[in-house]
Amino acid sequence: MNRPIPSAPKRTPLTASMARAQATGGHTSLPTVEEVSSGGIVIDFNAPQLPVAIIARYNRGGRLEWCLPKGHPEGVESNEEAAIREIEEETGIAGRILAPLGSVDYWFTVTNYRVHKTVHHFLLEATGGHLTIENDPDHEAVDVAWVPLDSLGKRLSFPNERRIADLAREVLTKHDSGS
Repeated sequence: MNRPIPSAPKRTPLTASMARAQATGGHTSLPTVEEVSSGGIVIDFNAPQLPVAIIARYNRGGRLEWCLPKGHPEGVESNEEAAIREIEEETGIAGRILAPLGSVDYWFTVTNYRVHKTVHHFLLEATGGHLTIENDPDHEAVDVAWVPLDSLGKRLSFPNERRIADLAREVLTKHDSGS
């Protein structure tokens, strides 16, 4: 009685990475980098539709994304100071902080490491300036626009930023009702 002799499966890059993931409990051994950014929603309260300044940028895949302005604190800058500076650099609009809107965190992977990013968001009142991307030192913003607060959720690319827009509306509603 001739029986076939079982052979080991062929080792390919995919099966090797699956074996590594299984051996590590599903986790890869990429190093993790912690990043912090600050930014938020700057509103022109002098305009009837309460427009918000947002930016457009291309992601790593080349897709255009509309998002809230944000960036890394520099030196000993506080999150509030970084938000004010980054919003003005990326949109051209100067602002004054009215309230914190909370923080979101998320993970993403780049070539050789994973990034755990925390973004602190603030609600700001526009105090001057005009829309421009010319002052963005990183040249990440490719466009800037005023979007009515009520339409903001339809324009922002990321669900977590749409939730921040909802929080801004809640804060303004409570402020307007005197709560």
